[in-house]
Formats: sequence, structure tokens, C-alpha cells
Amino acid sequence: MPTPVSTLTEFVRSRVESLGLSPHPEGGFYREVYRSDAVLPLPRGKRTLLTVIHFVLPPGGFSAWHVVRSDEVWTWAAGDVVWLHRLDDTGKHSVVELGGDFTRGETVVAVVPAGLWQAAECLSATGAHVTCAVAPGFDFADFRMGGRDELAARFPQHRALVERLTRG
Repeated sequence: MPTPVSTLTEFVRSRVESLGLSPHPEGGFYREVYRSDAVLPLPRGKRTLLTVIHFVLPPGGFSAWHVVRSDEVWTWAAGDVVWLHRLDDTGKHSVVELGGDFTRGETVVAVVPAGLWQAAECLSATGAHVTCAVAPGFDFADFRMGGRDELAARFPQHRALVERLTRG
């Protein structure tokens, strides 16, 4: 169930309203702001060259484990830190802290290569705003949410992380 806008922090509420964001199936709020006119013929079908969205996570919110068949570039825009989790087929887990405090090791840009599992969380009291660019462009046909039982069985060493970042 989506988070009601009335219960969000002022930071998140102002972005949801001013940017015209809607609930995203993986969590948080989003709106596509660019879809290129150029089209690529791929074995999986035609895809646009590039898409870009605004994506906002409320405090304590997360983007559930999912996989995309295109490269995705996350860029921190405002607010607090986003922990971007990546998990490859061998079970290797890495985390990138997206934020603006370089003295703490945060970075403003991180890439999730096509086919890697990814999830993100914002454990702050404010919320976070990022943009996500996908190339070849995002298509829901190339997107798959991870089921809790499926991922826990596949990556038993990360059971707690899988349970924390999946829904129901």
C-alpha cells in the first residue's frame, strides 16, 4: 500500500507535489522526465535510447529488490543519504552511499549494471531525492521485482537483507 502523502515529511511532500510524482511499484515516488525519441532495435524488442526519472524515498522507505535488463545510473540530488545495494548472481553484495558529503565517502553517482539485483533505502528522518537514468531506456517488460522467498533461497547468506528490502 502506498504511503499517504499527508504523512510524509515536508521535504518529501514538497517534491511529490511540485514534481508531480506518483507511487512507484518498488517503493517511493517517481515521475519519468525524459524518454528519448531515438529507438534501438534489440533482441528483446525496440527500446528507446535513454529514460530518466525523478525518484524520492521517504524516511525509512526503500526500493525493493528488483532487476532491470539495462544499465541504470543513480544520481543523488538532495536530502539525506541513499544506500544503494547491489547483488550479483554469485551473491556478492556491495553498497554505495549516495549523498553529498564526500568527506564521509558518499558519492553523487553510482551505476547498477544490467542484470544485477538492486535495492535502495533511506534510513534518515528527512528523505532523499535522486534521479535514475536507464540505457537502453526503461521498459516494464525489462523489470522484475524479487520475491522474498525466491531471493532468500537464492541468497541465503543475505536472508536478513532480503527480508528487510522486500515486501510481503
